[in-house]
Amino acid sequence: MQKPGFLSWSILMGLVIASLALHFIPKPSANADPVKSYAPAVNRAAPAVVNIYTSKTVREQVHPLLNDPFFRRFFERAPMPKSRIQNSLGSGVVIAEHGLILTNNHVIQGADEILVALQDGRTANAQVIGRDSETDLALLKIELENVPVIDFALDNTLQVGDISLAIGNPFGVGQTVTMGIVSATGRNQLGITTYEDFIQTDAAVNPGNSGGALVNADGKLVGINIAIYSKSGGNQGIGFAIPLNHALRVVADLLKYGHVVRGWLGLETQELTTSLKKAFGLPEQLQGQVVVGVVENGPAYEAGLLKGDIVTHFNGQEADKGTETMRQIANLMPGDKIKLGVIRTGEFITFEATLGQRLPQ
Repeated sequence: MQKPGFLSWSILMGLVIASLALHFIPKPSANADPVKSYAPAVNRAAPAVVNIYTSKTVREQVHPLLNDPFFRRFFERAPMPKSRIQNSLGSGVVIAEHGLILTNNHVIQGADEILVALQDGRTANAQVIGRDSETDLALLKIELENVPVIDFALDNTLQVGDISLAIGNPFGVGQTVTMGIVSATGRNQLGITTYEDFIQTDAAVNPGNSGGALVNADGKLVGINIAIYSKSGGNQGIGFAIPLNHALRVVADLLKYGHVVRGWLGLETQELTTSLKKAFGLPEQLQGQVVVGVVENGPAYEAGLLKGDIVTHFNGQEADKGTETMRQIANLMPGDKIKLGVIRTGEFITFEATLGQRLPQ
């Protein structure tokens, strides 16, 4: 017969284990039903995602030796360069009722003909309204009536972990939808474009998806798919998209000017590394950028900045990342004034520069 103390201890341990089990077993939410399908989101967005087919004439060069008179005498006549048609494909998104389509610049770059195919089977040749190589965006226009238009997610509340659906035409197999989550935001320094602030997603993005839509669980546009990170050429769960708010800023300028208008300071900088801080005798916690070049007669030159200056602040914000500072300046307009906090020979100085216009690349 067990002693009363042992029995009480067994009962107590059983209660503790049961309590822990109840604590760690997920409880069903009373306010949220599990999502069984994203078909409503796809049905809302997919009709506005188009396939883009391009073609261009490529002239094949003859061998350089055939341009040498010594070798050409062995031929009755010099071979003429041959021409061939090169085809490529991508995707695009209809963003306005009068047939405006947003896509990647690399999808249509150098094309002699651009054909757009809608989900409903209609096709039309597209006209290029404007291109911006520095964000890899292009704006096209087609002349068709009753073109479906995608809805925008303008609340700008995209978070890591949100559902993301990529819609496009991978490998030319036809319109395809893949699902994942937003893996990260604000990705830059990838070497894809000049101005980078990408959404990263693990929704499968493959060749042909470029220019297609990245939408949220409600089927609203959050970004334009641009590239994949891959060593093999196939999807490895790392895709990138241009955020909607950045894309719309480019669209507004392309419609108004035919190119993107950006502020320009005429300053080349590099990160203030730990070794540079030691060389300059600066505190380790200081953030900034070292000026390594100043364009003669540019805005920074006129303001008085010199090579070797350490820029710590742009318009009151810490200048810790060169890519972010570059993007902030580009988002301003020519003629805007910008204040720079600079350390020169151990002294903090404030400069004011009037931005110029960055020439379209």
